[in-house]
Amino acid sequence: MKISRWAAVAALFFVWPGMALAAGFDGSQLSPLWGVPFAGLLLSIALMPLLVPAFWHHHFGKVSAAWTLAFFIPFAAMFGPSVAGVSLVHALLGEYIPFIILLTALFTVAGGIFIRGNLHGSPGLNAGLLLIGAVLASFMGTTGASMLMIRPLIRANDNRKHAAHIVVFFIFIVSNAGGSLTPLGDPPLFLGFLKGVDFFWTVRHIFPETLFLIGSLLVIFYLLDTWYYRREGVQPVDPTPDTPQLGFDGALNFLLLAAVAGLVLLSGFWKSPVVFNVYGTEVGLPGLVRDAGLIAITLLSLKMTARKVHEDNQFSWGPMAEVAKLFAGIFLTIIPVIAMLKAGSSGPFGAVVSAVTRPDGQPDPAMYFWASGILSSFLDNAPTYLVFFNTAGGDPQVLMTTLATTLAAISAGSVFMGANTYIGNAPNLMVKAIAEDRGVKMPSFFGYMAWSGAVLIPLFVLMTFIWFR
Repeated sequence: MKISRWAAVAALFFVWPGMALAAGFDGSQLSPLWGVPFAGLLLSIALMPLLVPAFWHHHFGKVSAAWTLAFFIPFAAMFGPSVAGVSLVHALLGEYIPFIILLTALFTVAGGIFIRGNLHGSPGLNAGLLLIGAVLASFMGTTGASMLMIRPLIRANDNRKHAAHIVVFFIFIVSNAGGSLTPLGDPPLFLGFLKGVDFFWTVRHIFPETLFLIGSLLVIFYLLDTWYYRREGVQPVDPTPDTPQLGFDGALNFLLLAAVAGLVLLSGFWKSPVVFNVYGTEVGLPGLVRDAGLIAITLLSLKMTARKVHEDNQFSWGPMAEVAKLFAGIFLTIIPVIAMLKAGSSGPFGAVVSAVTRPDGQPDPAMYFWASGILSSFLDNAPTYLVFFNTAGGDPQVLMTTLATTLAAISAGSVFMGANTYIGNAPNLMVKAIAEDRGVKMPSFFGYMAWSGAVLIPLFVLMTFIWFR
């Protein structure tokens, strides 16, 4: 689902696509109709804010819960309460709770840093802020970089008549493409790291693609923003007058961000035989330590950050609550969808799996790029990455060497194309919510897809012919 998630720096690090199979049912035997609740939730996210905005604003959590029950009640009736309970516990303990804990930690810590001062939102400054955010994203995660940079970017442009395009390109660059160089940047890459892919493999193998994409987006943005800037003028009154001197309040949170990254890395490197079995879900000691540490960091940040910093940042829990409620439904209704994908060529979605293989039996990097990318646009990019990682053989040593182009295609497709929709990556939805909370009139779900279709898809086509033939 990308609605994905991920928040976070590593937020999606814990979304495992094997959940349905672990629960004891065979995805190859399922009907595609089991995907209707997931599709219904996605359509609700897409259409209801446009068609019934007032209802959606007050009841999106209930809508998410309704679609979840539309899946789980028939599921429990057909497969039994035990299988349904195992699936529920696995989705919550193995995926959703670790995801939301990490996302909350990143949201809280980044929200405790206030960049003091306000620069004038000119095209050159805006492009510079986007570039800084892109660089930060691979080191503090797309969620951390997005939460840190979106507020000063909006504040710098709060006297502009048109600012939605600035936030759209922010999602393209900072919330997605910028996180493509290290496992800390985006959850799919962290999952690859946990599966055995070297920490620096991605920076060595998809740096040219990342440089091309971010560079092209910055050039397009600068030209577009210059056109808007010259055409529109500015509002007669600037809500936050420009002050050239910048500084940081709540700078202690930078140390806490480093601690978050350290805990995530520790959970990847630390191998412990201590495992707790909770109703069929194995919970390892490294994961427990990580999650406990992240909760402690969240509470520490809230306690040590001055109230004025949160007030200056206009910090609120609204965006986090929206993501938490919607992702709860996504993580649960996606169970049968992932199971059907995991069933491979013998499953209901076998055509997707077969499409990525050439007639000679070798993987087709171009098809892997687009298949992982398209699914990552609507499913979560982390489980999508693992599905195609396993489809390509699942051996990290082979994928890093003989099939390096295929692994690069899977990595690039999963990370880059998370920007195609609001639900492709967790920070997308969070940035949208923060922008709307600040008065920016953001495009609808399909309006945003019109932007991504016009800007991103042609760049992805070029990348296919240059790197993934």
